[in-house]
Amino acid sequence: MLSENLKENWEKVVDWVSLRFAEGEKLDLDSIIFIIGLQELGWGFKKYKKDEKLNIMHIAICTVLEPYGYYEFEGLDKDGWPHFKKKENLPFLKAGEQTVLMKEAIVKYFLENNLLEN
Repeated sequence: MLSENLKENWEKVVDWVSLRFAEGEKLDLDSIIFIIGLQELGWGFKKYKKDEKLNIMHIAICTVLEPYGYYEFEGLDKDGWPHFKKKENLPFLKAGEQTVLMKEAIVKYFLENNLLEN
């Protein structure tokens, strides 16, 4: 269950991202993860292959979960792709709990990057 503060901040994230990247159409969690991955990759919007899209989402997941101690940034490869080392296994979580963790991590990412007001 999302706390009121998390629910409110998540809506701010959805609104912020949706306004900038979807002309106001509400984006879902996966779309927001993909956009974070694009931001971290730094290549911008272009046509990506399916495996590249999955890798971009992986970049985002590692990035937002890094402050929780699950991943550590190792550096960029010769092609400019970021690589992370898994430091700790994620705990076993039910689907709803995974969603809450990701939303919490994404809100934290947006707050730490000064993209939202607290």
